[in-house]
Amino acid sequence: MSLPHAILTALLEKPSSGLELTRRFDRSIGYFWSATHQQIYRELGRLEEAGHIRALPSPVPARGQRKEYEVLPAGRESLREWVGAAEDPKPLRSALLLRMRAAAVVGTAGLRAELERHLALHRAQFEEYAAIEERDFPAGRRTAEPDRLRHLVLRGGIELERFWLEWLGAALEELGPGE
Repeated sequence: MSLPHAILTALLEKPSSGLELTRRFDRSIGYFWSATHQQIYRELGRLEEAGHIRALPSPVPARGQRKEYEVLPAGRESLREWVGAAEDPKPLRSALLLRMRAAAVVGTAGLRAELERHLALHRAQFEEYAAIEERDFPAGRRTAEPDRLRHLVLRGGIELERFWLEWLGAALEELGPGE
């Protein structure tokens, strides 16, 4: 149920065409809520059908022209209700953790390389988040509440990556050399 809310959030931040929205997902919301371009376009149609968004009028109507969408009051109210609703945390699903559990049964051949690969991926993501934080939220700059909330989301991502870096380092140490 969260994809429509992610789209409503993005459109409230800035009315966008479907293409612009997919690009913004790739650069921001997609860090913590991923969706394919096809899923986004499909959801735009559903939101429009439900009366939560509308395509802005185009100065020159043309077939195949990209539509720019804005959120209607019903969409804003739906998002407001969703923000205040209770939702239990979802159980973690991790192929890497499952792979480690399987290695306990069938052996660790190839596991070290996969852990090192994950470590490199998480290091790169951590560095990307840190660069975004430095660029968008410099220390000592006072910001409005929306920016403070966006910064908290980014800090959550940074701390999750820090967890994975520490945990993967400990896992590699526990495995020992050459396993």
